[in-house]
Amino acid sequence: MSVTGAQAPASTRIARPIPLRESVQAAILDMIVSRELRPGQHLVENELATLLGVSRQPVREALQGLRNDGWVVLRPGHGAFVHSPSVEEADQLLTVRRLLEAESAALAARHADSEGVRRLRQIYQRGIDALAADDMDAVVKANAELHAEVTQLSENTVLIELTYTVAQRVRWLHAPVARSRGKDSWVEHLALINAIAAGDAAKAGQIMADHTEHTRRSYLDSTAKLTGVGAGQPSARRPSLRRAR
Repeated sequence: MSVTGAQAPASTRIARPIPLRESVQAAILDMIVSRELRPGQHLVENELATLLGVSRQPVREALQGLRNDGWVVLRPGHGAFVHSPSVEEADQLLTVRRLLEAESAALAARHADSEGVRRLRQIYQRGIDALAADDMDAVVKANAELHAEVTQLSENTVLIELTYTVAQRVRWLHAPVARSRGKDSWVEHLALINAIAAGDAAKAGQIMADHTEHTRRSYLDSTAKLTGVGAGQPSARRPSLRRAR
């Protein structure tokens, strides 16, 4: 059979390997979002290369890409550092998040079926279990999954795309306040799920608006108690990558 000018079926196509730079960039970004690499931390190329089992070149390229995306700051003569969000930057991001997610919740209440509500309750239970186990990494992950699922249930493609662009940064900012928000956050999640299950769009939207506002205030309050890193001012002494492992 001639295949000239024809496209091979998906099952026979050879998958293109992901460039090493992209894999390295994704790995470093994951460490930043999870706060394994903290805001303001010095990123040493050879330490990252050893940690990830690669040469320095893809690490250098990955750091450049992360700089372009606003996750890393490159300082001539000093090296690369994890970006430290200013109070204003965090406030703006979390305010936009509140607007987007309140609308997502209202739409989710109009469109969610029983299967969608079941998924929300499953994620909620994972979050409660993680909270009981004092596993803050799992709490943050479950929180992000629940908010993402609510957005998916909105069935609004533009809203989904807009929310996705801020989701990683929101998860990054949520990590420091996951413990302080604790049970209150998940009580609010349950109320939100119940409103969506009941098809009450107005109530779901208001609960989400209040919920995200509480997180915004918690983050700003926690930042106000800090000096240096996290409040827009770099610390005088930065932890090394090895100390952060």
